Amino acid sequence: MRIELTLDCVDLDAVAAFWRAALGYAEEGTIGGRYVALAGDGPGLTLQRVPEPKRSKNRMHLDLLVDDVDGEVARLRALGATMVTPVAREEFGQRWFVLADVEGNEFCVAKDPSDNSRVTERRR
Repeated sequence: MRIELTLDCVDLDAVAAFWRAALGYAEEGTIGGRYVALAGDGPGLTLQRVPEPKRSKNRMHLDLLVDDVDGEVARLRALGATMVTPVAREEFGQRWFVLADVEGNEFCVAKDPSDNSRVTERRR
């Protein structure tokens, strides 16, 4: 079994370009300008064009676990991400920021736990 995540978007090209650069993924395929499949080191990400823009908070989001939180936040902002939380959140022994991609889809950038344990509860 494989897990693939699907993210709805209005501007398929812009959102695909953002996530391709953000994750370092490659485009695996497209279907008629309606879908773009990205693949890399982790779950696949499919971007799906929809007519309506995002209207409220995501029910599911990506957590990007990195060694250098501040450096990664700066890199993602240069790619077009915006800050949702202006300062890092710290809770449950973890530090993270909430950002949004070029269409407002929230995601988190968090310190990768050095002991490889997963943070199972995080409040946004």
